[in-house]
Amino acid sequence: MSSLDLKWKVLFSVSVIVNFTCIVLVILHSETTHLSWTRKTATEAEKVASISCSGHGRAYLDGLVLREDGKPICECNACFTGPDCSLFKPSCAVDVDSGNPMFLEPFWKQNAGSSGVMVAGWHRMGYEFEDGSLISKQLESVIHKLHETVGNANTSNKYIVFGVGSTQLLNAAVYALSHHNSNSSPTKVVASAPYYPVYKSQTELLDSKKYKFSGDTSSWKNKTRSSRTNFIEFVTCPNNPDGHLNKAVLQGKFARHVYDLAYYWPHYTAIPSPMDEDLMLFTLSKLTGHAGSRFGWAIVKDKDVYERMVEYIDLNTYGIPRETQLRALKLLNVVLQGDRREIFRFAHTIMKTRWEKLAEMLSTSKRFSMEQLPSQHCAFSKQVRPTSPAFAWLKCEAEEDEECHNVLREANIIGRKGAVFGVENRYVRLSVVNSRDDFDLLLQRLQDLVSKHLSIVDAVMSL
Repeated sequence: MSSLDLKWKVLFSVSVIVNFTCIVLVILHSETTHLSWTRKTATEAEKVASISCSGHGRAYLDGLVLREDGKPICECNACFTGPDCSLFKPSCAVDVDSGNPMFLEPFWKQNAGSSGVMVAGWHRMGYEFEDGSLISKQLESVIHKLHETVGNANTSNKYIVFGVGSTQLLNAAVYALSHHNSNSSPTKVVASAPYYPVYKSQTELLDSKKYKFSGDTSSWKNKTRSSRTNFIEFVTCPNNPDGHLNKAVLQGKFARHVYDLAYYWPHYTAIPSPMDEDLMLFTLSKLTGHAGSRFGWAIVKDKDVYERMVEYIDLNTYGIPRETQLRALKLLNVVLQGDRREIFRFAHTIMKTRWEKLAEMLSTSKRFSMEQLPSQHCAFSKQVRPTSPAFAWLKCEAEEDEECHNVLREANIIGRKGAVFGVENRYVRLSVVNSRDDFDLLLQRLQDLVSKHLSIVDAVMSL
């Protein structure tokens, strides 16, 4: 081989190596460029998640930015303050008026990687999905799978309607069912007291000629069979506020029912059997704790009712935000991962422990009482288990304590008065699903109140 041939072979080999290196660099550069926005987004999220709030608060990407370093400040739990939420305010009132399901926050922190959602700026910018619909078929399929797993509702041969929380679906259901009314008088909307106050307030707010809120179901119990008046009865199971597994009261061909099953999950109650009603409502907030995502769904048997509900949702908000549906899909997939029981074990353990502490603390009091709900066999857990409702329905037993809400307010406890639920103010609803800080403080304030009353009784008895 001549020296010239050798030179050309060397040049050719170098050329191949250089070209191959360039191709690899181009590919790597392309991948780096392609992933740059996700890396930047993930870095921002991790940076905020790393902010320490002493376990008594949290920082958010969309939080207020008042720090010199440009990071969001901590948003503290009630009764805590300071830059890192480490300062306790001893005279602060514990607010357990609202059922804010923050007790599930630790579960999602433990599952941060699998539950996180990274949304591109161009994600589903159009009004509809590719098939022209307003709902994610994948999410719809997961909801069917969820109910089959838990065994709390039969979804076979039924339609699914998405709503902005179950709140929007409540009136969508009333709108749809009232269209069956051929009478000139409006359909009467009723619920068994104590009832969830939104049934009344929302129906009255919309002030429709087709329907009106007509109070407690018991007032109409013996009038539906003989009367031609149309009724829509809200059946809440478990009931908000008292935790009872309510059943329909009104019967007959002029009575229609909306089953509000927001709390029919193993966190709060035994699941004796699947519900198989014509119209059932559920909400993400009570299942996963994501109240701010505003996502609910209805399970509907009748096609005409389904189409009327879809019509209402379309005209009211033209569907549910795509980002909300994407997040709901991600969260429900986490619920169904592994043995499909992790979140239910986690939630039930917390609720069971909280109710045991509440019951033990109030067992020594004659001034306050709570209804004792019976244990039942749960088909999901395959155990007989006590109920662990989202709310404590507290009653002031003393004759002078007619305004129980005020009695608690003087002890720095903010609850929701009974009149809001259609009953006397001797009752107060207290949330048991708030953060651990809120529950611990509620327990302490109640304990102080009970102990103070027992001391007074002992002093009187010793005279």
